[in-house]
Amino acid sequence: GVQSSESGLQYKIENPGNAEIMATAQDTVEVHYVGTLLDGTKFDSSYDRGETAKFPLNRVIKGWTEGMQLVGEGGKITLWVPYELGYGPRAMGPDLPAYSTLIFEVELVKVYKAAEEKK
Repeated sequence: GVQSSESGLQYKIENPGNAEIMATAQDTVEVHYVGTLLDGTKFDSSYDRGETAKFPLNRVIKGWTEGMQLVGEGGKITLWVPYELGYGPRAMGPDLPAYSTLIFEVELVKVYKAAEEKK
């Protein structure tokens, strides 16, 4: 059930969620997630912190911006993010080496729609 996008993102939709409440790149999402490397090393987890994470989709790595638009609110997706859509050639501290492929299991808790521009 793993699919690939044109950009190289691989993903598996575990639960499509509510198709009527989908995020766009301009929206903010609230998520629960676990991030691991290909060898299974966990480098980040909102579950471990005991709280969801909330961020604008246009301010995160490209793999997240693309992947989180594939499921609706309440959905769950696994993302395999190649380094080009992640942090690229940069190491992000001791737990994230440069050129890392990242795996995220993400539960989309809530979509906060971007405010419509006033005319």
